[in-house]
Parts: sequence; structure tokens; C-alpha cells
Amino acid sequence: MKQQSLTYVYAVLIISMALWGGTWVAGRVLAQSIHPMSAAFLRFVLASAMLVAMCCRADGHLPRLRRDQILPVLFLGATGVFIYSYFFFTGLQTIPAGRAALIVACIPVCISIISALFYKERFGPVRIVGALLSLVGVSVVIADGNPLALLSGGVSRGDFMILGCVASWTAYSLGGRVAMKSLSPLTAVTWSCLFGTLMLLVPAVAGGLVGDVIKARAVDWVCLGFLGILATGLAYFWYYQAIAVIGASRAGIFINTVPVFAVIMGALILGEPIHLSLLVGGCMVVSGVYLTNRR
Repeated sequence: MKQQSLTYVYAVLIISMALWGGTWVAGRVLAQSIHPMSAAFLRFVLASAMLVAMCCRADGHLPRLRRDQILPVLFLGATGVFIYSYFFFTGLQTIPAGRAALIVACIPVCISIISALFYKERFGPVRIVGALLSLVGVSVVIADGNPLALLSGGVSRGDFMILGCVASWTAYSLGGRVAMKSLSPLTAVTWSCLFGTLMLLVPAVAGGLVGDVIKARAVDWVCLGFLGILATGLAYFWYYQAIAVIGASRAGIFINTVPVFAVIMGALILGEPIHLSLLVGGCMVVSGVYLTNRR
């Protein structure tokens, strides 16, 4: 493989991870002025349009679903788009972007644990240590450096919402195993976005979608465009390109950089403070994810 090709792949992967890190900053901005369901619906309208265009470019048309493929894709739309979006925007109403991204960074660990329990995947000592390290790191982030405080003070509503992101995206990822036995990743993601967007329509209208569209600021539309077109459509396209060249395992390692980008952007753009507990807990989470997914 030419070095130039590898350089291109690594470059687009880093850019994709930076875009995904920026979703937490954009989501934090939107959550302060637009209803969570309105923001989610508008985001995925743009994302769905981008993904449909990508499918048409790749296959000449949007691939149709067989009857037995509809239910698995509906599940993906419900968990990865509808439920995840509610927790995402609701949580970001009250907690900083960097903090939220570090909590969500433990998703690969949760997926590995459930895969070991239900799919009999190997989960040796190194992966166990990684899982424990990552989960302790999350508790350090949530409890601001004192995990034992969780026993007395509990988890805030915002943190609970972001933990809901972890649960819903874990379900989405595991559900993708079934859907992608007969569908390409791009087709599965596109249809799940379309179904999820339809699910978001009614609660978005009930939450004041029309009023939110009218009062939306210029910065809100910039954030929506970033979330829907760049961070969802373009970044997914680049990510799948990278998987085709270097494989899913090597490409997946780059996802560990997403919370790092989110923390840096949150500090630079939103002025969010970076406490020692955030740094320590974040390092524990990222290290644990690496150990859990190391081959």
C-alpha cells in the first residue's frame, strides 16, 4: 500500500474524529436555545438527506429493504437516533460538553462486556482490567474526583441523561450485528436515520418545532449544519472509506481520540474549565477503552 494512501486515510480519520468531538460542543450550544426534540429532528433531517445522497452516489439509488430487514432497522432508528438524541440534547442542557463526551467514551467497554455475556466473546484478564479502569474513570469524571461521593450524592439528572446515551448507543451497536448481516453499513445507517427522523417528528412538533425554527439564531443553524452534514454525513463516509482500506479494528482505535477533541474544543470554544478530575478520569477512560479493545 502506498504511503500516500495511508497518509490520506489517517488524515481523514483524524478529521472525522475531530468532527465527532465537535458534536458535543455544537449540541451544547443548541441545547441552550432549542427544544431537545426539535434539535434532534432538524439534525437528522439534514443527516438523512446527506446519507441518502451518499447511497445514491454509491449504488445509483437508495437500496430497498426486504420485509425481514425492516424490524432490525427500526430498532436501530429507535435506539441510535430517537432515544440517543433525547438523552444527548437533554443531558447537554445541564452538563459541559467535555464531561459528557468522557462519560460516553466508555461505550466500547459496555459493548465488550455485553458481548462477552450474551455472545460468548473472549474477555480475558487484560480486557477485564480495561473495563474496570474505564468504568472507574467514568465515576471519577461524574463525581468530580471522588467516586465514593456517588454513594451519598447520587448522579445528577444531566449525568443520568448522558448515561442513557451510553445505554442506547450500546443497544444500537449490538443491534447493528443483526441488521448488518444482510445490509451494508451505509445502507443500515441511512435507513436507521430515516426511521429515527420519522420517530422524532411528532415529539418535535409537540415540543414547539415551528417556534424553534422561527426563533433559531444563525449560530443554531451553523451547529445544525455541522451536526447533520459534516459530523454525520461526511464523517461517516470518511470513516467507512478508512475501514475499507485499513480495516475496522485499526480504524476503530481512532475513536479513542473523540473525547480528547471534545474536551479541548469545549475549553477553547465554550470556555469550559478542565479540572484535574476531568484529566485523570478521562485518561482512565481512554486507557481502559484501549485495553478492552486491544487484540
